[in-house]
Amino acid sequence: MKRLARRAAMAALATLGLAAAPARAQVQMIIPWPAGGGTDVIGRLIQPALSEQLGTQVVIRNVGGATGTIGTGEVVRSKPDGQTLLLTSMAAVAIQPAFLARPPYRADQLIPVCLVAEAPAVMMTPRTSGITSLADIAAKARAAPGQMPYASGGVGGLGHLAMTALTRALGVQMNHIPYRGSGDAILAMQSGTVPLLTAEATLVHQYQLHAVVVFGEQRLADYPNTPTAKELGHPDLVFPLWTAIFVPLATPDAVLDRLDAACDRTLRTPSVVESMTRASHPIRYLNRHRAGEYVRSEAVKYAALIQSSGLRQAE
Repeated sequence: MKRLARRAAMAALATLGLAAAPARAQVQMIIPWPAGGGTDVIGRLIQPALSEQLGTQVVIRNVGGATGTIGTGEVVRSKPDGQTLLLTSMAAVAIQPAFLARPPYRADQLIPVCLVAEAPAVMMTPRTSGITSLADIAAKARAAPGQMPYASGGVGGLGHLAMTALTRALGVQMNHIPYRGSGDAILAMQSGTVPLLTAEATLVHQYQLHAVVVFGEQRLADYPNTPTAKELGHPDLVFPLWTAIFVPLATPDAVLDRLDAACDRTLRTPSVVESMTRASHPIRYLNRHRAGEYVRSEAVKYAALIQSSGLRQAE
């Protein structure tokens, strides 16, 4: 009887211990862009596997606006405990702090956890626009200086900077019309408001558009007939659209290592590889150390472009 009583007491204590152990809180992954854009698609493709690898539910929140700076600022101000992640394309981190006159945060207030995906930006147009080549764009822009409109996913975003560099290379002026994200810009193109957008290549297939120019080192397999800007005589017009996961500064190394390892395993999960490939979002994993070096180099590159082109926002 004493032995049974002792076993019962031990079982009761174990049950109490389990009850007292805190459940791991949900992880919030903020995407600082509206739903429907490329970053949002990537987030929803990796979410189930990332949840599994972290052993807790990852909840996505879209906090769009101001070219990604509203949601990004929220992450910068969050507690550095690994419970709030930022999944963003490069503009919010590598461009906006240099572009804005009074940026709400600095790039070094975020720590990269891992690079997730990368693909060159692509200039696209509706198939009904009559624009099929860079020569068409240059001719239309020269015929009406400063009037031909083009869309972007936000002021100071990659699409804006790529088109700024292109217009400088062509010696033309065009009319920039910014939107809250590539999803909103696509809607404007479909309504006939603007004929051009530079953004992630996946949108071409998704919305039955025509790819005009690839801002990459080489042509894309999905668009073998679309030339690169380099082929057309503009070797400096290479603009990769990358997506990465970040956390606030001061996040402990142990937390960073755990998140990075989960990211690595997530991006090697067969279902993620298959879905990302099918969605034309090429996976490019860089661990937190290599991603940190890459992000810093990208920030330097875009700061130089912003300064040389006079794009910095006025006070």
